[in-house]
Order: sequence, then structure tokens, then C-alpha cells
Amino acid sequence: MNKRDFLRNAGLASLAAGFIPSSFSLGKTQDNQACVLIPSETAGPFPLDLTANNFYFRHDIREGRPGVPFKLKMKINGIGNCAPMENVRVNIWHCTRDGLYSGYDNNMNAGQAGLTYLRGYQFTDANGEVEFMTIFPGWYSGRITHIHFQVYVSSAYAAISQMTFDIATKNGIYEANSGLYPNGADPMTVSQDNVFSDGSSEQFCSLTPNSAIGGYDGYFEVGIQGNGTVGVGYMESQNL
Repeated sequence: MNKRDFLRNAGLASLAAGFIPSSFSLGKTQDNQACVLIPSETAGPFPLDLTANNFYFRHDIREGRPGVPFKLKMKINGIGNCAPMENVRVNIWHCTRDGLYSGYDNNMNAGQAGLTYLRGYQFTDANGEVEFMTIFPGWYSGRITHIHFQVYVSSAYAAISQMTFDIATKNGIYEANSGLYPNGADPMTVSQDNVFSDGSSEQFCSLTPNSAIGGYDGYFEVGIQGNGTVGVGYMESQNL
């Protein structure tokens, strides 16, 4: 399959999937982020290149990893006109409840080489939205709880950043599910974290209990360069 067919078919598949959204409590998260450029952050230390690898084109990225169910919806907006960006590719990845990442084997991440859990991508629909089914991430020493993401708008531009969560709500999840999260409450504060210490309000994902899945919904808006409604990624996929 060539790149043009891959991008077009994957984009159409994401629209056709028709995942029914849950009821989200959006609050300030939605209001503040639609027209603000997301801060750029490092993709490390455990990124994998998912380009044109349709194995990772999936809604459910858990692969059986234990943890509190977490349904994450992301909306991608073009800050030029505050409108949704359609058919751009959104990659996410995060650690397990124990703080491990798939795909790597080193001193802090032993035995995970060749594994693929808790990674995936979707293409945004006409509302600029994607949705992933995963677990609420754990944490590891030196970093506050976070999720990595990349928004590929075109071959020339990608927004790379991270999201985190309200500390009290996040630690409440860990404390209420101590059997699932052996590391306990996350001791880090935002000011101590080397990524979020600038206090950017655009990088906080909302959390709302979801009794239907026995876990939480998350909602996160991302402002990227460009104008919405018809994204650059869509235009490029039609002309490769």
C-alpha cells in the first residue's frame, strides 16, 4: 500500500468507525485551549516511529495491560481560525501502571524491547476528534504523570507535546486503586517537573468518572498551526 492510499484509507476508516462519545465535563479545558498553540515538548525518552505502520492504527491500545480504564478524547484545532483540523494523524503513547514503556530495553525499562502496548494513532474526524481506549497511566521517578502525543499535520509540520492531569484528581485515582498502582500516589508537583514547570494551562487533560467503563473519561484540546475545517494533512493526503 502506498502512502497516498494508506493516508486516505486510514482517514476514511477513522471516520467510519463511528465511536459513540461519552458525556464529558469539559469546563475550562475546552474553553482555554481551542485557539492557543500547544507548547512544544520533547518526544523522548521512549518514542517509536509509527509512520505508515497500520498495526498501530487502533482505538484500543491496552493489549491487556492492567489499570483503571481510561477513554481519552482529543480535539485538534487550527489556531488560525479556531476550527477543527480534519484528517490529521494523532499518535499517543504512555507508560504502564509500573512506569514502563513498550519497545525499549534499558536499565529503567528492562525487558520491554519488541513490545507494542500503550501506543497507537488515529486520524481526526470532521470534528477534529480522535478517541483512544487505554488505561490511566502510572508514573516513574523524575516525572509527573503524563501522556506523550504527536499531531502530524503534513510532511513538513508536526506538533509534539505532552499532557498531564490535575494533581488531586490524579492521586485520588491512584489511592482508590492501590491494588492496581503499586507505586502509590505521585509525589511530583508541576513545578518540579522539567516539562510542565512553566505552568502552561494548555497541557492539562480533564478527568471525569465514567461508571460504564469503571474508570474515567479524559478530554484534551490541542491548538496547532493552521486553519481548521479542512486540514493540511487532508489536502496533502489527496495529492501525494
